[in-house]
Amino acid sequence: MIYDHKFEVKGREISLNAPAYFIADIASNHDGQLNRAKELIWIAKEAGADAAKFQHFQANKIVSDYGFKNLNGKLSHQATWKKSVFEVYQQYETDRSWTEELVKTAQEANINFMTTPYDFEAVQLLDGHLSAYKIGSGDITWTEFIEIIAQQQKPVFLATGASSIEDVDRAVRSILKYNQKIALLQCNTNYTGSLENLKHVNLNVLKQFAIKYPEMILGLSDHTSGHSTVLGAIALGARIIEKHLTDDNNREGPDHPFSMNPAAWREMMDRSRELEASLGDGIKRIENNEKDASIVQRRCLRLVGLLEKGHKLCYEDLESLRPAPDGSLEPYQLEQVIGRTLKVTKNAGDALYAVDLEG
Repeated sequence: MIYDHKFEVKGREISLNAPAYFIADIASNHDGQLNRAKELIWIAKEAGADAAKFQHFQANKIVSDYGFKNLNGKLSHQATWKKSVFEVYQQYETDRSWTEELVKTAQEANINFMTTPYDFEAVQLLDGHLSAYKIGSGDITWTEFIEIIAQQQKPVFLATGASSIEDVDRAVRSILKYNQKIALLQCNTNYTGSLENLKHVNLNVLKQFAIKYPEMILGLSDHTSGHSTVLGAIALGARIIEKHLTDDNNREGPDHPFSMNPAAWREMMDRSRELEASLGDGIKRIENNEKDASIVQRRCLRLVGLLEKGHKLCYEDLESLRPAPDGSLEPYQLEQVIGRTLKVTKNAGDALYAVDLEG
């Protein structure tokens, strides 16, 4: 398989060596109000997100009213909704007449505008405004739609919730027929926000992805509370993070309860940037900030007593004590100096250096 190991979204590099790209999924939290949608874009920017994302679906093009009414109670997180599934989707559609206004607001806020399209018409309407596409987990088996998005030749973020590795591979190959800019997002699609969900997030799937698709850009689309999953994902190599954002978790609506509020989002961003700073490049070395510490904490070979020039060193002449000045001989070098002759007189307690020895 051939795919890009890095790409840009509106000038922002996304790669293993770049900071994680954070997507604030406003989704349906606009509650059907344009002004709220615009306000949430600004809130996303202030909270530190790189992108403010919506979801462009129309109820009659994403769900079957008849189908949901005949599911015999198997509604997952939708079981608590006060209206039918079809009615809720209708109520929380992102009005397509808002598009220009939302894009303009995102430009003013200096944040990337994103959305997840859920039908062919949405792709046609929105393509000119998008620098990357997000495909939701629920469409991972809709390869016809996936291929249409891939053909737009923009980065594709593929969420993989409620899917098998076979589903993932099928979708990945569908994208790669047309487009090498792909990011694979681990996801769990239980949207209840329950702490019980943590044991199902399965972040170690990122390791499986990294083995199966070496150096492919990875990410996490997450719906749990707190910051554990995000921090863990970043440590495992995720460089795209998507979380829902609201201004108030107590508002009525399908996404508000499990979304992050601005304070929680900012906290997540701050802790994530701290983690990224601490990850480093993986090369073991004496770091710049511990060079002085390495002197005062490490031991070197020191003289037990006064020794005259021409003395042949023996074990009893030396001990290993802190500090270890630059260039001093270290304890592991003891066998290399035994039997060597001093070129200079050394006082008791002096550090021993290679230049002090004959030969």
